[in-house]
Amino acid sequence: MYTRKATIATSVGLHARPAAVFVRAVNQTGLPILLAKEGLDPVDGRSLLEVMTADFGCGTEVEISVAATGAGDDSVRAAVDRLAELLGTDLTEPG
Repeated sequence: MYTRKATIATSVGLHARPAAVFVRAVNQTGLPILLAKEGLDPVDGRSLLEVMTADFGCGTEVEISVAATGAGDDSVRAAVDRLAELLGTDLTEPG
């Protein structure tokens, strides 16, 4: 399993549009990404409903993880790293 920590930078957290942007990016990886914060069970990063209802607010440190898959380790790490970078940006801004 590969994991990486990230901090949510979007001022409204992962709600509505920012959550949709993140979930779309997760689904583009084709990987079973899990998103968790301390004290709570992880949620499926491919599910907009799960991500939106998990209360990932601005400044929340989350852990992005993916179980071993058939994909190469380097491509899995690169995908998780891109998702972590995405969470560190303001997802309410266009582009």
